[in-house]
Amino acid sequence: MTDAKSKLRGDITPTPPAGPPLSSGPSSTPAAVGYLVAFAMTAFATLLAVSVDIEAKVPNLSLIFVVPVVIAGLAFGTGPSLFSAILGALAYNFFLTAPRYSLVVKDPANIWAVALLFIVGLIVSGVSYTSGRRATDAAIMKRQAMVLQGYSRDILATGNTETIVSLTTEALAALFLAPVVVMLVAEGKVISVKKTEGCVEPQEAEFEMALSSLATQTVVRAGVYPALASRFDFWPVATAVGQRAVIGLAFDPDERPSSPDTLVDIVRSVMALALERQHARSTH
Repeated sequence: MTDAKSKLRGDITPTPPAGPPLSSGPSSTPAAVGYLVAFAMTAFATLLAVSVDIEAKVPNLSLIFVVPVVIAGLAFGTGPSLFSAILGALAYNFFLTAPRYSLVVKDPANIWAVALLFIVGLIVSGVSYTSGRRATDAAIMKRQAMVLQGYSRDILATGNTETIVSLTTEALAALFLAPVVVMLVAEGKVISVKKTEGCVEPQEAEFEMALSSLATQTVVRAGVYPALASRFDFWPVATAVGQRAVIGLAFDPDERPSSPDTLVDIVRSVMALALERQHARSTH
């Protein structure tokens, strides 16, 4: 295995990840920015409400404070939206209810108005966040479908094993934005390795875990016995004839997807089909 590994190092060609990141939430903006923007919008809503209140007595003036809640929920998620709801309730109480410039509320009607504003803010923030999350999830699913469609088309059009491995590596990198390694295996030995740019070099124990995954036809998880020291999750790519392969993904423990198997299973099924077809071509 040591001789094979030293030979492999000369064969590894980094492949850059394809495509932009797949966001997993309403916004990839740093959290502090979301709270600052929510504060600024609520402050502007307060100035607007106070200005309108000076000029004329407008009923339901508290609804002005719902607008920042909606925008914050759609753009930044639940935290900034709730923050805006709380600020809006406090600002309405402080500037627009008697006694002015105090958080004390004497009129029971105003107490209910402040409470209702906060409750509406909570509901709107939840609805806004859910709507934003669904839109984001839909965009992610569309992007994943496009990656898989392009991968299937390109890999079935090629007649070169090296290209099959390269396309598989690029597709996985585009789907998960994680370091990817794809190993070709023949006669129980790793004969070729392709990895993305920046991907760590697999260690001796990780090569053994990859071969074990292929031999047992099971997925091997990083950090789980017997792969306690492995940085990669390994999926076997079994074929009826010819070369087989192992797919490795090195997920960040803090950003690990909840269920990567569905997408990986699609990719490895297509790859297995392409390898079998390539073997059939080479034997004729």
